Amino acid sequence: MQPGPAVNAIGWLMAVWCVGFAVVNIVLENTDYLADSEYADHAAALTVMNWLVVGLKLLGAAVALLSIAKRPPLLPPRLLGVMVWSVFATLAVYVLGGMAQALGMLFGLIGSTSQIDLAGLGYLIFFLTAATGWGVLAVSYSKRHALGWGPAVLGVLAAPIVLGFVLVAMPILLAALGLMPAS
Repeated sequence: MQPGPAVNAIGWLMAVWCVGFAVVNIVLENTDYLADSEYADHAAALTVMNWLVVGLKLLGAAVALLSIAKRPPLLPPRLLGVMVWSVFATLAVYVLGGMAQALGMLFGLIGSTSQIDLAGLGYLIFFLTAATGWGVLAVSYSKRHALGWGPAVLGVLAAPIVLGFVLVAMPILLAALGLMPAS
């Protein structure tokens, strides 16, 4: 069963979102923006992280396009289902974390309300929109391929692993390798 025109459009939009967001990292890397900024001490580590997230974003674009492909992809449907749900859940957890942080600032639990600005809210809305699009892709793909709840559960469980790898494990590894100050 093929996705409808709306789901096809969302699949293409999510692929473009991923590629466009990867381009931001490539531009940051190629302009030495980070090496010439307050983060100069972290330039080597940020280079590694930039290319890691470029790879993840391009993988996300491929998953979006495969989820709406007219002919069956080389991947088993259950595996692709786990991947689509994982992208959705990773973005959703990231958005929920950002919302929790903003609420913490708003209620004086962490930071200050002066740290909440229009750019930060726009960033959060940008990711919320993407998470919503990925949610539509995940539900549609699962229904079209009659996957049941297994791939959804595995994909959702993968989200904290992906975020933990990118936001915790990689910085620890980069610090251990001397590419990033430990502080």
